[in-house]
Amino acid sequence: MPPFSYVARDSSGQRVTGTLEAASQQEVLTALAGRSLFPIQIDAKKVAEPLFVRRRVPRQLLAVTIAQLADLLQSGVPLLRSLEIVRRQVSHSALKRIFDNLHHQVEGGATLAEAMRHHERAFGQMTVSMIHAGSEGGFLEDSLSRVATFMEMQEDLKGRTIGAVAYPAVLATFGATVVIVLLIFFVPRFETIFETMRQRGELPLLTEWLLSTSNFLLRWSLWIAAGLVVIAVVAWRWLRTERGRTWRDLAKLRLPIAGGILRNLAIARFCRVLGTMLSHGVPILQALRISSESANNRVLAKAILSATENISAGETLAQPLSKCKHFPEAVVEMIAVAEESNRLNEVLVSIADSLERRTFRRLDLAVRLLEPLMLVVMAAVVLCLVIALMLPMFKMGMAIQ
Repeated sequence: MPPFSYVARDSSGQRVTGTLEAASQQEVLTALAGRSLFPIQIDAKKVAEPLFVRRRVPRQLLAVTIAQLADLLQSGVPLLRSLEIVRRQVSHSALKRIFDNLHHQVEGGATLAEAMRHHERAFGQMTVSMIHAGSEGGFLEDSLSRVATFMEMQEDLKGRTIGAVAYPAVLATFGATVVIVLLIFFVPRFETIFETMRQRGELPLLTEWLLSTSNFLLRWSLWIAAGLVVIAVVAWRWLRTERGRTWRDLAKLRLPIAGGILRNLAIARFCRVLGTMLSHGVPILQALRISSESANNRVLAKAILSATENISAGETLAQPLSKCKHFPEAVVEMIAVAEESNRLNEVLVSIADSLERRTFRRLDLAVRLLEPLMLVVMAAVVLCLVIALMLPMFKMGMAIQ
């Protein structure tokens, strides 16, 4: 049974804390009442998952499995029986063990949300919160179906983004590798041929520069590679700090072309998560805290979290977002109008759809322009190499004639 931490007071008013193992919070309340304790706070403790469960579960597979569970519940199959059917059908070892554990906890009296909370790393905080709201509000089947649809949309969004930038990235890597190989292994073979012209001072400037660059790389390539590795390790460790992550997220938003695309995708993700959770009855303060993490950007998350303070003070969501210069004015205006008309959840999802469509049009256009531009740059670099090697030969040929 999962452990629960509690804070309570005894008959004399003294504060008492501790941990109990129980199937659900109701059992904890019953156990505390038997000890004459008055509970103040009860939280399900996160259990360290065993190694076989820590294996990453593919989000697409998780979405399909949750959709199957929703279909079974909508068909009238009881929850415990539905979990039994799903866990027998799952072939992924880590996901199978997770559903085995879910079945065991629900069989012991825990709700589905309480059982999922112990596997929050696999399901995500948003999924657990939406399932909890569905369990409390009596629309568990709809919550599961919406969660599955949302996961599939997010995976499709991620796949389209990766697919758009994969070809330019491969092209840039291949081009850089070809140029470096030419400079280190091919160009030095011509140095002995051009040595006489260099001593006479007749070697073209472009060829001189090419040979100097090749010699520098050939002599210092190992040190350069070692230096780059050290810089990469130091940068990686610094970017894992809170200050480094904040700097990285701010730098992403300030990139010339990619910054606007990354910003719009993050805002669209935030709007979709917040709108979906609000439509499922999740309290707005809790929904804001969870959706701020979904933006995956600390600069935007800070602005979103400041909105919780405004809402707690009775103000609107649009005001703190307008103070953050990274939220487009049109988006802020639409949120303000939606709050006045009490249609915030619908408008947020509409904003997410609009931003994603517009952003992917920009992304497709940028990729289409980037591909020929990179080909032109690669061709220009190779042409410069060829000209630098051919100019002395033409000069020698003319001298012989």
